[in-house]
Amino acid sequence: MNYFLLASLVLISISSIFAITRQMQMLQQNSYFPSRYSKWVKDSFAINLAIEAIFFCISTLLYRNDKYLPQLVFIALVLIYRVISAILLQKKSIKKLVFTGRIKRMYNAAILLFALLIVLFALKLSSLTSEISVILIFTLSFISPIITLLVWTITLPIEKTFALYYTLDAKRILKQHNNLTVIGITGSYGKTTTKFILNRILSEKFNVVCTPQSFNTPMGVVRTIRESIKPQTQIFIAEMGAKNVGDIKEICDIVNPKHAIITSVGPQHLETFKSVDNVFKTKFELANAVEANGGVTFINGDCKDITDRAEKRKYKTFGLKKKFRFRAENITYGRQGSTFDLILGPEKISVTTRLLGKHSVNDIVAASALAYTLGVSVNDIKFAISALKPYEHRLELKPFKNSSLMIDDAYNANPVGSLEAIRVLASFDNMKKTIITPGLIELGDREYEYNFALGVEAAKYCDTIILVGENRSKPIREGVQSTKFDKKNLYVVPSFNKAMEIYLKTVSKNSIVLLENDLPDNYLY
Repeated sequence: MNYFLLASLVLISISSIFAITRQMQMLQQNSYFPSRYSKWVKDSFAINLAIEAIFFCISTLLYRNDKYLPQLVFIALVLIYRVISAILLQKKSIKKLVFTGRIKRMYNAAILLFALLIVLFALKLSSLTSEISVILIFTLSFISPIITLLVWTITLPIEKTFALYYTLDAKRILKQHNNLTVIGITGSYGKTTTKFILNRILSEKFNVVCTPQSFNTPMGVVRTIRESIKPQTQIFIAEMGAKNVGDIKEICDIVNPKHAIITSVGPQHLETFKSVDNVFKTKFELANAVEANGGVTFINGDCKDITDRAEKRKYKTFGLKKKFRFRAENITYGRQGSTFDLILGPEKISVTTRLLGKHSVNDIVAASALAYTLGVSVNDIKFAISALKPYEHRLELKPFKNSSLMIDDAYNANPVGSLEAIRVLASFDNMKKTIITPGLIELGDREYEYNFALGVEAAKYCDTIILVGENRSKPIREGVQSTKFDKKNLYVVPSFNKAMEIYLKTVSKNSIVLLENDLPDNYLY
């Protein structure tokens, strides 16, 4: 048995575990969809493949039938390189790999796979020529995307089994809570903010549980039910996200919602939905479920994509227009937040909130309308609104370096909200205004159009524009360049860290920066 080759296989197997760290991270950021992950590999993996090819060529040149030590040393150096690369990539990543149960199971599957290969290799080593052995070793090393997809496939039946068990357990828990009222919230944008606002208002009268952060998938909803629903819980608010027709229905089949809010319908995730009509059909799967349960659905009357398609007699409508029974009037906003008159049917109250932007006001109207319908008093609603805090990374006004200000809108990824964020930035008079953004994604064949419009709008109000991603931000750059904006104040950089370096060179107490849509790493190229 050639122990040098066996040692080489062991070392290269260990290094391959570190090599798939980046692959696991990108698979996770692409929601474990192989098609979306494969697109990232196609768009972004060329440099990695070139580096791996160089490694392969060097290892082949080092190979000699009678001397394996140089090759073994080289493989050890590859291992060190991959360990350091994996650590550094995670440190600088915007959205790091989260070691969830699923990721751990995939890593365990990879380790078992490599262990099995080592055992088989050891048993058959004597019957293999040295040349074939070397080729097998390095082929194994340089196919990390294939290894990642392989372990995804191996673990898929296990994940489906876990998902079925957890889902049945969540249904059992809900069945035990006969008096629990379930509220579903969905929309192309605004659903997370509306969820947190509704949770705060309803908490004035009820014991409420809502899905945390951006938990809006079936498993996110199921996990919340299993971990948070208690005997004393009166209302459960479930945010419902979707990227394909049928996704909302899947969640509704689990939770059976009694009431609902549909915040918007628009051009989001068009790469998977293909059309706004499909987006509408999917969002209104929630309305269909609520109607079947005899409940009430509130829809955004200001959203043209809804009003053009919805049968109004089935729903209650909210918005900013005077014709709505649930609306906001006389809106003003600035450094301290927003002030407006809130109309709830026959009631009218003047409210103040630290939240910024007209779309935030509309989210407050939506939540207040449903809370009022469920019996929360206008005084409690007014108090809850005054106590609202800006939600993390959603038009969140923060103090920043050198007494400057930052508007953190990193979690906003829709065309309407992004334009509104720029207008909020414009409301800060006598301040130097900067926007840092990579642009908008998953808008199908309208992606260029919306990003171009974002560039035009930014050029109207900003003093400095910093775009992230040479290729990703090209439509915004062309939008900016179509105006009379001073090109000396337009920057294109490869990362958010580099963008911040440029901004910090000139920041002062009269500066304000808008961080618009902080995309995860799989989109920055």
